[in-house]
Amino acid sequence: MVLKPALRATITTHMRKKSLNVVQDKESPPVQTMDSTRFVHRYLASVLAQASHRISAEFHIEVKKAGLTVTEWRVLGSLFEGDGETVGRLAELAVTKQPTLSKVLPRLQEQGYVSMQASRLDRRQTLVSITPKGSKLIHGLCEQAMEHQRRVLEKLDPDHADRLVDMLRAIISR
Repeated sequence: MVLKPALRATITTHMRKKSLNVVQDKESPPVQTMDSTRFVHRYLASVLAQASHRISAEFHIEVKKAGLTVTEWRVLGSLFEGDGETVGRLAELAVTKQPTLSKVLPRLQEQGYVSMQASRLDRRQTLVSITPKGSKLIHGLCEQAMEHQRRVLEKLDPDHADRLVDMLRAIISR
C-alpha cells in the first residue's frame, strides 16, 4: 500500500510524538502514552493491532452477553444498514476468512438473521443480506458499539479523534 506523502507525514509525526492532547477529568488516572523510541511503538501496523485488540476485547464482552460469537457480531454488524454483500466482500468487512464465514452463514440463515441468494449480476456469487430479525437483534449492539467508541475516543481532543478516524478510513480505502 502506498500512502500519499502528506498522509504518511501526518501519521509519522503523530507516531513519533511522546504525548497526545488528551482530555481528562479529575477521576481518570493520568493517560500514559508508549515510549515512541522503540520500533514496536512507532510501527503503525503494530500500534493499530494493539489498539484494535484492546478496544475489541472490551466490547466483545457485550457481544457475548448478547449471545453472539465475535464472528457472528462482525458479520451482522457488517451487513447492518447495507444492501447486502457478496461472501468475499463480507469476509473482508467482517475481518474473517471465507471458510469460517461459510460455517457461520448457514447458522445465521437458519436462525433467520441473514438471507442468501445468488447474485443477479453473477450467479456464481452469493449475496448475503441481513433480515429484519437480524437488524432488530444487532441494532442495539451497534448503538452500544458506537457508545463504546465514544468512550474510547473521549480521551483524545475531539479534533484528533475525528482526524484519527478519517486517516484510518483513508488508509483502508486504498
